[in-house]
Amino acid sequence: MPHRVTFIPGDGTGPEIAEATKRVLDATGVEFDWDVQEAGVDIMETAGTPLPDSVIESITANGVAIKGPITTPVGTGFRSVNVALRKAIDLYACVRPCKSYAGVRSRYEDIDLVIVRENTEDLYAGIEFEQGTPEEAAIRAEIERLSPGVKLREPTGISIKPISVEGTRRIVQFAFDYAKANNRKKVTAVHKANIMKHTDGLFLSVATEVAAQNPEIEFEERIVDNMCMQLVQKPELYDVLVLPNLYGDILSDLGAGLVGGLGVAPGANIGTHAALFEPTHGSAPKYAGQNKVNPIAMMLSGVMMLRHLNEVDAANRMEAAIAEVILEGKSVTYDMKPNRDDPTAVGTSEVADAIIEKLAVRV
Repeated sequence: MPHRVTFIPGDGTGPEIAEATKRVLDATGVEFDWDVQEAGVDIMETAGTPLPDSVIESITANGVAIKGPITTPVGTGFRSVNVALRKAIDLYACVRPCKSYAGVRSRYEDIDLVIVRENTEDLYAGIEFEQGTPEEAAIRAEIERLSPGVKLREPTGISIKPISVEGTRRIVQFAFDYAKANNRKKVTAVHKANIMKHTDGLFLSVATEVAAQNPEIEFEERIVDNMCMQLVQKPELYDVLVLPNLYGDILSDLGAGLVGGLGVAPGANIGTHAALFEPTHGSAPKYAGQNKVNPIAMMLSGVMMLRHLNEVDAANRMEAAIAEVILEGKSVTYDMKPNRDDPTAVGTSEVADAIIEKLAVRV
């Protein structure tokens, strides 16, 4: 039976890399029933929103989705379409593998770590109070009333950082479950509990409790600033990192930098009832329609989706074909050439053609 999957092309360069990815996924031999849904700035005029209810309904019904990058419209009520999707479907776990591929320019070799980021809490919860508003004045007065000796400057912007026991427990358990399912050996909890004792302190305390319930996986903890240094100096010591939302966002890009950039950085947002796979880079609207942008991050997100669907053989074949094309260095986009002005660079569609050709001998 075909896998029913929500397919969201996105906007900007999204439709190009999404179509290239879909072609490669179809070439694996796995059968898909694609449920195409539109979201992003391109449908604002007709739909009145960058995120129609039909998109959320489709993902909820199908349980699996793959998405191209989406531009968040300026001047609308959306802080981020991506964040709105995660909240609407409670996609609480962001999974971002950072893996070296031979042929990708990087100062490091043999990096293979996974960042597991809590997706719904922390400073990204969106609980903010704009400076100079009555709401800001009221919350400032309440903070000063509840915190003797604290006097905030007037006016000031205020953001609230909620980290809950339940939210922490499920993301840390997710990290341990991921480690077990993927033959990983160690989980490292990343925090700033030495300073933020009641938020990051809670995160560390709950993470330690969850670790005690999963003794077959090694556990350690690191303060986030030290973790940044450790990843630059000796990334080979780390395996699975689990972090609150903000630190996870920052270290995800650091991890992508270790392996050559966002062009090879896939991602997934996973909840109890649904999973959404997408590249971590943006929509690059200035390149839209030019058949120029690197599709490999979205294709690697497709590999993650295949594994989620338990199509492990197809996932392995697709990843191997991608790795072979990268290593050969012929049919890759300009950003993956040693010289970005290399005239032999190919377009988005041609990358897909080359990977499909490699897959043909692996089916």
